Amino acid sequence: MKIIQTITLAAIALTLAACNSNDDAEQNSNSASDIAPSNTQTTTDHGVEDKSETSIGFEMSGGNIEEATNVPEKEKSALIDSFTEYMESFNEEDVERYMKTISKNPEGFNYDDEKIMVEKTFHDFDTTRTAENITVIEYNNSQAQVFSNIHTSLEQIDSGAKLSQNGRQVTVFVKEDGNWLVSSVYYIGESTE
Repeated sequence: MKIIQTITLAAIALTLAACNSNDDAEQNSNSASDIAPSNTQTTTDHGVEDKSETSIGFEMSGGNIEEATNVPEKEKSALIDSFTEYMESFNEEDVERYMKTISKNPEGFNYDDEKIMVEKTFHDFDTTRTAENITVIEYNNSQAQVFSNIHTSLEQIDSGAKLSQNGRQVTVFVKEDGNWLVSSVYYIGESTE
């Protein structure tokens, strides 16, 4: 009887370990670049711990996207330029350039961990992200939110496996030393191909 109990406990432990490793693989890495496609609809919510300063300007699962009306034209242009640089530096796999778009004190992830994660991503994957409907949806002098529809194409370098996903993203920018830098990213995937 002890042998059956031991085998049963071992099987349960292995099952739990296998489930745990699958769960770990599906969780985000708290990275500003953490929008790699998955087979499930997920929300990446960097900054979930501290919502006192940031509330997202739209429903992640739907809702109307409305442009903030209080954004000075100069600031709107600077925000769109910062968002464009954030996207282009990632697509060009330029780690140093990409890290210059990230806040030194981000709300939802660690700056040093972000650099490690992005280096690993660039090593393991060819990734292209394109953005449409780029809209400043919330603005004040020190923080702004930029909405976009994102299309991500991902190819694993070693295996050649490909995956594409569309999603909705709000990128939260903070003003540091006169520049708009990424502080947190909220993303939800809509479809996987």
